[in-house]
Amino acid sequence: MIARNIQATVFETLQWMPAVVVLGARQVGKTTLAQSIGQSMDSVYLDLENPSDLRKLDDPQFYFEQHKGRLIIIDEVQCKPELFQVLRSQIDSNQKQGVNNGQFLLLGSASNLLLNQSAESLAGRVCYLELPSLNVLEVGNAQMHELWLKGGFPSAFIHDKNSIQWRKNFIRTYLERDIPQLGIRVPAETLRRFWTMLAHHQGQCFNAAEISRGLGLSKGQSSSYYLDIMVDLMLVRRLKPYATNIGKRLVKSPKTYIRDSGILHALLDLPSMEILLGHPVIGASWEGFVIENILSVVSPETESYFYRTSAGAEIDLLLIQGNQSIAIEIKRSTAPVLSKGFYQACSDLLPHEKWVIYPGEESYKMKDDITVVSLFQFLKRLQSG
Repeated sequence: MIARNIQATVFETLQWMPAVVVLGARQVGKTTLAQSIGQSMDSVYLDLENPSDLRKLDDPQFYFEQHKGRLIIIDEVQCKPELFQVLRSQIDSNQKQGVNNGQFLLLGSASNLLLNQSAESLAGRVCYLELPSLNVLEVGNAQMHELWLKGGFPSAFIHDKNSIQWRKNFIRTYLERDIPQLGIRVPAETLRRFWTMLAHHQGQCFNAAEISRGLGLSKGQSSSYYLDIMVDLMLVRRLKPYATNIGKRLVKSPKTYIRDSGILHALLDLPSMEILLGHPVIGASWEGFVIENILSVVSPETESYFYRTSAGAEIDLLLIQGNQSIAIEIKRSTAPVLSKGFYQACSDLLPHEKWVIYPGEESYKMKDDITVVSLFQFLKRLQSG
């Protein structure tokens, strides 16, 4: 089992919060993480996709009372949305009896659905954490290119010859079984075509009208609805444009990325590194891979954007941490050359730090206090604070 960096954070949070919600796409490793934490605590585990476990919560208050003082782990909690009101009552009751922290560990696969259901019910009683797919720090720098090709779903990464088939099965299962089970009523084939179109437009600004036409949606329908679904399921990243009043015409549409590079490559039928290296998506694939790795390490309070003006000034990733800003340019070349647009964007925004992430190993300085660094080294820097 690959150790996950977030495990210590979840365990520590349970020491001072009554409930923790871990969000993540299906098959990303939430269950393995929770069971590992459960082994170090007095706990009980329920999977709400298991009918027998679901029946145990026909009278949830009675069940919770029987296990008072234990960590109750509830997997796929979005399957029983009415549970949140009971959880609120149970947490308050337990606290009155001196059982304050580490009461519930909840796992879910639909972020906005869970946040909307639990925000009011569990306000002040819950902490939300996201489990991303595997990153370079977790698998090691030596396996970075394998991680890029196969993606960060643990089962896809550990498979050798069958990785691409696992990922294709994952896509089909998500479309045909998982999404309908969440109560989302959309045609599976239309959603597959949308997912594939986003893969072909990896790292580009989202043009809802163009994609709606490509999908053949009728008047009144919009591809933005499909995008909302994929973002909520944590399968697609919607990177917002940075808006500031600097007297320039700014791009206002978000950029979209298939969050897992292995799923991107499966959607585009790119089973090997040799085939990937000859495909036009390679630069955008590397860019998305780097962005996901970075955002898996930064603190939850960090805001992420891209910056682009109509005149061509651009920053691939802009991180805002309090009053500090970090401009990041992503290049796949081992001898990166920066465009005039990056320098202009830095002149516009005056970021506190300027970095270039590239696939090489050596770190060095460029002009204007720009540092070129490998992804692994940059992640270690972010992790150390």
